[in-house]
Amino acid sequence: MTSSGTTRQRLRDLKALEGPFDPVDFSAVGDSPQALFLDWLDEAIAAGIAEPHAMTLSTVDAEGHPDARMLILKNVDDRGWHFAISAASPKGRQIEANPAVALTFYWQNLGRQVRIRGRAVALDAAECAQDFLARSVDARANVLLERQSAPLDAASEVVSAIADAKARIAAAPDRMAQAWRAYAVMPEVVEFWQGATDRQHNRLVFRRNEADANWDKELLWP
Repeated sequence: MTSSGTTRQRLRDLKALEGPFDPVDFSAVGDSPQALFLDWLDEAIAAGIAEPHAMTLSTVDAEGHPDARMLILKNVDDRGWHFAISAASPKGRQIEANPAVALTFYWQNLGRQVRIRGRAVALDAAECAQDFLARSVDARANVLLERQSAPLDAASEVVSAIADAKARIAAAPDRMAQAWRAYAVMPEVVEFWQGATDRQHNRLVFRRNEADANWDKELLWP
């Protein structure tokens, strides 16, 4: 085990924000955070960023304690940023009790971060089914078990349960998991952060104006 002093120095020796990063001109962006996000996502994909659609979903439990985990972005439209989960999972239960959530994207090689704060709104049954049936058989079988984050049974019982779930899918390929939910995060605040090697980072924040449902934009100090 290393000492805290050694760990501190090891972490300090690691490089961060090495760049070079392309400059960003926030004065040229439009009035929609979704449009800017999709532009940045296209650039992340073109740059070969690994899993550019991976994001951190943050929720809070009944005591106000935060939880965070990685998910995959499913869609972006005028309703917001979409994801899908099991309502029986801890995050599903937390969202049911408190739909206030945050999403975070980080594209290291571009020095870019996007933070979204809003409310998770459940989508209709058709969209839930569309997402679920597009998943692999293995992924659907695990959802049908409805045991995410539950205590692990004996390995043989797990193998048997998954085999049974796959058999049910084979018998009824359109079988839905009743607990599957698709959500759109309706954004209230969206921040775009462009890192810089001199630490003079660029930040643009979109805030929804409740009076007219349009967006107010503001450049922030690094």
